[in-house]
Formats: sequence, structure tokens, C-alpha cells
Amino acid sequence: MIEEGQAPGADGEGAEESSEKQQPKKKGSFWKELPILLGVAILVAIVVRTWVVQTYYIPSGSMETTLQINDRVLVNKLVYDFSDPERGEIIVFTAPESWRSVMEEDEFIKRVIAVGGDHVVCCDAEGRITVNGEPLDEDAYLYTNPLTGEQDKPSQDPFDVVVPEGRLWVMGDHRSASGDSRERFIRTGGDVQSSTIPVDAVIGKAFVLFWPFADFNWFSAPETYADVPEPS
Repeated sequence: MIEEGQAPGADGEGAEESSEKQQPKKKGSFWKELPILLGVAILVAIVVRTWVVQTYYIPSGSMETTLQINDRVLVNKLVYDFSDPERGEIIVFTAPESWRSVMEEDEFIKRVIAVGGDHVVCCDAEGRITVNGEPLDEDAYLYTNPLTGEQDKPSQDPFDVVVPEGRLWVMGDHRSASGDSRERFIRTGGDVQSSTIPVDAVIGKAFVLFWPFADFNWFSAPETYADVPEPS
């Protein structure tokens, strides 16, 4: 019988056996577990960098002043597995070889102006680019010279293009210093295929400027693109 206040096995051999069972098991050495933890952390980092999110630095001024040289952005590499790039978004893509001044510098960052089927024209009577007849108000992001206060024109050259299906018309925000669809269109004498990029070349969507931290900014498509109708 167990008396009130007496635990089972409180005396004799039973107590010794109970005491042995209650002793905590010896934990594995931290130093033995550390390589495993580091390996898992590295594996997770590789998976995230390869398929989900990657950091990119900005090597040129083609997207000023939205992005300055040496800024760091995060790029969502998964988003376009479920949807296509949309007008106004900032994307990173593998540039066609004909676009590159240096073969090793193959990843560009630009803004999507028009998508497959869109009719993109420069310019209307007020000097604005139109997409499917709707003028774009680009004042919020076009480059402004900090010394003169003069803003870049939407384009220095006229063009009238229907973007092929499965391709994108992209431009830098610093229009006077950007190797982009407009620049290729003029350089190739109006070759639409060479002036656009395939959707399959898109690596991901830039969604946040995180460095320098003082300039931290989330990116979204400017409101003007919401007014663009679908191609007829």
C-alpha cells in the first residue's frame, strides 16, 4: 500500500531504480551538432537564393533616380512562376547578347512599359508615351538632373510598335542613359523582335530597395499603368 504523502518506490531498491530512470539523458555535444546546423543553414540559403529571393546590386545609372549606382535590391524569383510580368513593374532579366556591351554583364534591370499585344507609341502631342492609346504619366519616376532640375523626356526618339506575344517592351527610368527597348529599336532600324525581350528571360521582380537603408523603399507599379486598357 502507498501511504499518503509517500511516492511509489520511496524506499528500498525500488527507490534506487526510480532515481536512475529519472536521471536526464546525456545531451549530444554542441560541437558535434554544429556542422549539421551549419550545413542545413547553407542548404536553406542556397535554395532561397536559387528559387525564391536574391540580392542584386545596381551597377549603372540606367534606372536613376529610382535606383542609384551601388544600391541593393531584393528580387522575387518565384512570382513569375505563377503570373506574367505586368506593366510598370521593375524586373531583372537576362539580356540578349546584342544588348550587352560586355558579355559577362548579362543581367539587366528595367521597367516594363508594355507587354505582349500592346501598342506602344512615342509620342502624343504632349510628348507622352502611350500604351493602347492611353498616355502614361511618368513624372513620378523619370530621371531629373539634380544640377539643372531638367527631367528626361519619355523618349528622345519616336517609335510605333506592337509588342509580339510572349515579349516585353522595357525601358530604364534614366531614358537618356539607358540601353533598352527604345535604344535597340533605333539602333536596329525598327527591328521589333530585337527591341523586345522574351518573358522567359525574366529572372524576377524587384520588390524592395533595402540598401542604403536610409533610402529603403517598396516597389509597386505606378498608378498610371492601371488606366491602360487591354489591347483590342
